[in-house]
Amino acid sequence: MTACVAALGLLGSALTACGSSESGGTKLRLVVPEYGDSPATSSKAYWDKLTAAFTAAHPGKKVEVTLYPWADIDREVTRMVQEDDAPDVALMGAYSDFAAQGRLYAADQLLPIKAEANFLPPLAEAGSVDDTLYGLPFVASSRLLFYNEELFDRAGAEPPKTWSDLKHAAKALKHENVLYPYALPLGPEEAHAEALIWELSNGGGYTDHSGGYNIASEQNIQTFRWIKDNLVAPGLTGPTPPAELNRQDAFAAFLRGDVGMVNGYPSLLDEAREKGMKVGTLTMPVSDTLREGETPPSVGVADWMMAFKHDGNRELVGAFLNFVYEDKNLNEFAGRYHLLPSTVTATQASQGTATDPSTEQFLTALRTAQLYPVNEPSWLQVSNTIKRTIGKAVAPSADPKTVLEDIAQQVRVTSQRK
Repeated sequence: MTACVAALGLLGSALTACGSSESGGTKLRLVVPEYGDSPATSSKAYWDKLTAAFTAAHPGKKVEVTLYPWADIDREVTRMVQEDDAPDVALMGAYSDFAAQGRLYAADQLLPIKAEANFLPPLAEAGSVDDTLYGLPFVASSRLLFYNEELFDRAGAEPPKTWSDLKHAAKALKHENVLYPYALPLGPEEAHAEALIWELSNGGGYTDHSGGYNIASEQNIQTFRWIKDNLVAPGLTGPTPPAELNRQDAFAAFLRGDVGMVNGYPSLLDEAREKGMKVGTLTMPVSDTLREGETPPSVGVADWMMAFKHDGNRELVGAFLNFVYEDKNLNEFAGRYHLLPSTVTATQASQGTATDPSTEQFLTALRTAQLYPVNEPSWLQVSNTIKRTIGKAVAPSADPKTVLEDIAQQVRVTSQRK
């Protein structure tokens, strides 16, 4: 979808600019991203159904929903805030910038203690600033390494446990003319995810133990040097330069059978199996230099609900969010897009109906996953910098140390502005 879709539900009228502060607490404006990739899978159907059920249970209340493509949602909500026209509730990829501005309700102002305590611990931690929960995790995913079992069998390759194993498997796949032995999507769509997966597997990451940014750490520099020298230079990452390969293109190539290995999340596994592909999943192979028994965390990703303060809207917003986070509603959305629910009880309910052991693997990884530093107010801008530039670290003529130090300098400037 390339344009904003107004999911008006029961309203039957055009969107207006007024917020809940002007409607006496009877109308709630909700801005959400489009999770579907076609009219048939559009998120509009879910929000129409949910808001109809909510308004039926709350006579006299209305919910006005606007959908934006994921590529636009952060920019559009930021624009609304800057124009003093923030929605009542928004769902997007970052929240802490607005929390730092004092624009958001804390969870304890909206939800009962039982509901606030129901969020999975790593998600609640990432959604908190100074131990106060502002970003309510909605749905989440963890990342695992996917491998095409048929291509592995043909190449005589073994599922990798270390970086050396991964390199040997990639070489065997290349010998069998696999187009992308290892797909390395460091293009601007989601380079920050692929980069973090690799950094964590070598004991690095975006932050240090104190929580400050540490993008040019020695571990991270070693990681990108290894990737460049051992995967990119020998042609084991395919014909598209990693800095130009986006996640969706890598996934599409995997579904065509052109990729031996790629990091993915639950919905990719579902699509692959619908095509009849035999796919294995495992935790990311670790650096050969890590100490024996050291197990780095997987990467976890969550999308965040946030509630903006307006005069007279707190009661309505609280009622709506309590309804959204009921197990059946949360699981319906998570199941629709093959994602993971964000609460303990919804996770337990989904486990009761799930028979796929690979789903358990994603849930297990999520419980101890490391998320992006979304509670840093500068993260929205920092992540954009990483997405645009970190792919250059593995370019043939690049020095990974120089590229990472340049990014670190840009991050320092951004952080000081915040």
